[in-house]
Amino acid sequence: MPNRISPQAPTYPAAGQRPSHTGFLGGPAPILTAAVLWGTTGTASSLAPAGASAAAIGGAGLTLGGTLLFLTSRRARSLPAGCTRPERWLLVLGALAVAGYPVTFYPAVARTGVAVATVVALGSAPVFAGLLSWITSQARPTARWSGATAAAVLGCTLLVLGPGLTGHAAPMDLTGVALAGCAGLSYAAYSLIGGKLITREHPSDAVMGVLFGAAGLLVLPLVLFTNPHWLATTRGAAVALYLALFTVYLAYRLFGHGLRRTPASVATSLTLAEPAVAAVLGVAVLDERLPAASWSGMVVLALGLVLLTVPAGAGSRRR
Repeated sequence: MPNRISPQAPTYPAAGQRPSHTGFLGGPAPILTAAVLWGTTGTASSLAPAGASAAAIGGAGLTLGGTLLFLTSRRARSLPAGCTRPERWLLVLGALAVAGYPVTFYPAVARTGVAVATVVALGSAPVFAGLLSWITSQARPTARWSGATAAAVLGCTLLVLGPGLTGHAAPMDLTGVALAGCAGLSYAAYSLIGGKLITREHPSDAVMGVLFGAAGLLVLPLVLFTNPHWLATTRGAAVALYLALFTVYLAYRLFGHGLRRTPASVATSLTLAEPAVAAVLGVAVLDERLPAASWSGMVVLALGLVLLTVPAGAGSRRR
């Protein structure tokens, strides 16, 4: 297994090798499934009691889900001891990056709205991932990755900003945009760190368990000191449990599994499917309406994801 992350197509075995998990089902499929689960976050969080702050909702989901990830990962407790000193520092940086996401993303949503915060955070994440890979000398972005990511980001932008482009948009909150950009950087950073540790033969469930368990402890004070009474209500508890079980625990187990076969920069691009899921749920569940620009963006986004998902040269190998 390679020991570095590359912003190219997913890594595949050499001819003659037959690993147990290869191709689409071994990497992109779990990541896309995780993106579908993340796409339900907005709909679920909208059901929380009115007194709950956005940051507290995200922090509660991370604390509960992160703790569950750590407790159910058999090798999570022994992972730090089995790491080298530089790898232990990576664990610390990764946990800080994980904790930084809800701290920046949910306030960005409160300031700019779901659409702008989502497109800035998720649209910037693959760009940050590619740049961080390049800066750390892991790999240069390929033309295929650059083109596919550009298409996905463009489609994502049209999808979530379509309503504003065809109506009267509110003034842009630059602080909210900056916070969303920080969330994208946090996501890219912990994806790269997690992928690096996993491709060094550390178990993916242990890596995710340590990163998210530690991050859950870091954001716990945020939950406790921002009016946690909403968690004592039936609705609040249900929302927190859903976010913890499905959008953190299950989603990041799948994401960690996918990172074993998919470079982190490609993984972050694949998760641009999340806004599409959120938009479909908005139409189907929340009775929102999407203009033609948003539907066009969904098509462009899908094309970009297909280009990222299908291995280079797949068509020629079938001939």
